[in-house]
Amino acid sequence: MMGALALMNKTAGKSDAEVQMQSTEQYLSFQLGGETFAIGIRSIREILEYEYLTEVPMMPDFLRGVMNLRGAVVPVTDLALRFGRARTELGRRTCVVIVEVLDPETGAAQLIGVLVDAVHEVLTIALDDIERAPQFGSKLRAEFISGMACVDNRFIVLLDISRVLSVDEMSVLAGIEHDGVMPKMDESHSHEELHAIK
Repeated sequence: MMGALALMNKTAGKSDAEVQMQSTEQYLSFQLGGETFAIGIRSIREILEYEYLTEVPMMPDFLRGVMNLRGAVVPVTDLALRFGRARTELGRRTCVVIVEVLDPETGAAQLIGVLVDAVHEVLTIALDDIERAPQFGSKLRAEFISGMACVDNRFIVLLDISRVLSVDEMSVLAGIEHDGVMPKMDESHSHEELHAIK
């Protein structure tokens, strides 16, 4: 009874639509290596068409480079490489999803680009339809997954982006941010990537 009373107090005075919104979350779904993943919409700032990236020497393989976003240096991560898979091949639908992640040490917000094969749509998923991340049998590390959702008879992996971009990666990315200088463009490599899209 106490639990039911507490729930009634929380929802009292709210419309059915407001109560419904509280029991759902929105996710941006996207394609990566033939699979569908999703990231919580609250972490996403914008979606950009792929443009050439500036490579940064001595960075991990999964860090494809940095981009200039209205004067800010934003590192771009290849999620496929981060997951231990083959490098993402560039195509006409390749996108960079700009997400905001909090630095666990400073609490400051860090913008990071995520390279994906294609962006699909924004999904509204009921919290009751989200299952816990599997402890085994998944192709991803369990801590990367916040849950699994069944949408239109297919399972979508819901990513915990704060764990995918872990503390170690954040320290690397923070070094680029604090440098404040865009590295020199590797023109030959950039032209190769642009040619691959055409």
